Amino acid sequence: MIKAVIFDLDNTLVDFMKMKRLSIEAALTAMIDAGLQLSLAEASAEIDKIYKEQGIEYQQVFDLFLTQQLGMINHKILSSGIVAYRKAREANLIPYPHVYSSLNQLVKMGIKLGILSDAPSKEAWLRLAYLNFHHIFDEVVTFDDTGERKPSPVPFMAILRKLGVEPAEAVMVGDWAERDIVGASNVGIKTAFAKYGDTFNTPFHNADYELNDFSEILEIIKKENS
Repeated sequence: MIKAVIFDLDNTLVDFMKMKRLSIEAALTAMIDAGLQLSLAEASAEIDKIYKEQGIEYQQVFDLFLTQQLGMINHKILSSGIVAYRKAREANLIPYPHVYSSLNQLVKMGIKLGILSDAPSKEAWLRLAYLNFHHIFDEVVTFDDTGERKPSPVPFMAILRKLGVEPAEAVMVGDWAERDIVGASNVGIKTAFAKYGDTFNTPFHNADYELNDFSEILEIIKKENS
């Protein structure tokens, strides 16, 4: 009997990479307009290098970028970039099709809902609040809560404890096979691979189910609980 569904956040509920790409592009365009002497392609390449070294969630990316390029932080250019980034992020942080309606159906079915994300707590909660998801999910576990990232069993066991369910009573939905699917499977949680959000062109995921549309989770729960 499935009593809870645990979702990854980025590229499972929202198209994070699309949002990130468009927000960075808007920020760099604004910085160039404010006086940064680089082309958009040159600036984008430098930002990509920083994210590759520091991680996609690195919060001081523009500070480091300007320090590297100018030898200092020009606050006119920095502020222009930050404002443009935030406007673009809010405009492009939207859920995949059928997410809202499917989550509401799961709630009506009496299914507990959880978030398990490797993002820092502040960033995860900001995304949830932007989307008004912070009222829908029963429990949230982020990297800051456990200090370990998926596929470590620690975060998976943490969200199960918070939801008050056993591994066999939960389904994990995620887009990253090596983290979401492997980690969940290793602790006995059933798995559903979010094919619609796959950015790695994953050839094999070994999940129990594959989702080509978010709404397909509803039929999985009905099948499991029939």
